[in-house]
Amino acid sequence: MGKLIGYTQGTYDMFHIGHLNLIKNAKRRCDYLIVGVNTDELVESYKHKKPIIPLEERAEIVRAIKYVDEVIITDTLDKKVIWDKIRFDEIYIGDDWKGNERWERTGKQMAELGAKLVYLPYTRDTSSTMLREKLTEY
Repeated sequence: MGKLIGYTQGTYDMFHIGHLNLIKNAKRRCDYLIVGVNTDELVESYKHKKPIIPLEERAEIVRAIKYVDEVIITDTLDKKVIWDKIRFDEIYIGDDWKGNERWERTGKQMAELGAKLVYLPYTRDTSSTMLREKLTEY
């Protein structure tokens, strides 16, 4: 049996403990962790705001984390497109997405491909949105 390949994806803007916890917990479940960092254009298309930290800097921060084996730049939220490229065995997302219709569909789609959607504990006290709001207070 080969190595278990894991995948997670995010913007990783204003990198914080929630990001680190997700990546650390993901690495505990797999032998090789690939992390997708979303392009600015992708982020703007679904969050309707531009990341504060430029893409290459966000990717470099994620690359420097000891739990990360590989970083890819991604311009899609379609996990099948990503699976077709890297053939991960498990995909990780925070458990705050549990019950979300899109993620329920993604879980079924991944199961059909032989991959498993795994919900990991979400860090509730810190988020990039929260940090962005705090910055605008000053």
